[in-house]
Amino acid sequence: MLWNKQRMEKVAQKNCQIFLWKPARYAITTSDKMSRKEQILHTLAQMLAGSPGERVTTARLAVKVGVSEAALYRHFPSKAKMFEGLIALIEETLFTHSAKILSEEHEASVICQRILTTLILFCEQNPGLARILTGDALNGETERLHTRVFQLLEKLENQIQSVIQTHQPLSVPPAVAANMLLALAGGRINQFVRSQFRRKPSQHWQEQWQAISRTVFC
Repeated sequence: MLWNKQRMEKVAQKNCQIFLWKPARYAITTSDKMSRKEQILHTLAQMLAGSPGERVTTARLAVKVGVSEAALYRHFPSKAKMFEGLIALIEETLFTHSAKILSEEHEASVICQRILTTLILFCEQNPGLARILTGDALNGETERLHTRVFQLLEKLENQIQSVIQTHQPLSVPPAVAANMLLALAGGRINQFVRSQFRRKPSQHWQEQWQAISRTVFC
């Protein structure tokens, strides 16, 4: 199944509505103010997006938030905990979407396409978080953050594998197929980050999906 541009844009809008920080038209209003912890995470995500390839120091983050570094650490005991908060947000968003997709669709190829398209659009709309998923923003940070991201992506791969197992016939084993599909989407996201967000991961994605799905789903 090949999605047209109009349907892609509708999915993109839904993703924006779930992740409220980036698009101005969905910004949190003064009547629904962020907590200080949310503000810190929001600002960190914005700074990661605004400074591609650069590390964000707690000193710069504190200035941007408008508090002292000591105040940052009253909300988060370490910078690693701030990143963990963003990783938890990424995980919650992606798997909330995938649960909805699983409840709406029954065809394995369509489910996989929608899950991976959600991943790609989410990263495209939230480039700072894309840097976390690719590990770019975690260079020089504690190893447990890299492990945490690996576990998140492994969980997503296992979910895709479980979906693929329901489809017969397959040209390759489900584990191989799931790894290949996620690697394709991950490659698009890596290109996005390496290009400093100039090369959109959704560009040519649907054509690539159509080609690879013919290989996987006989």
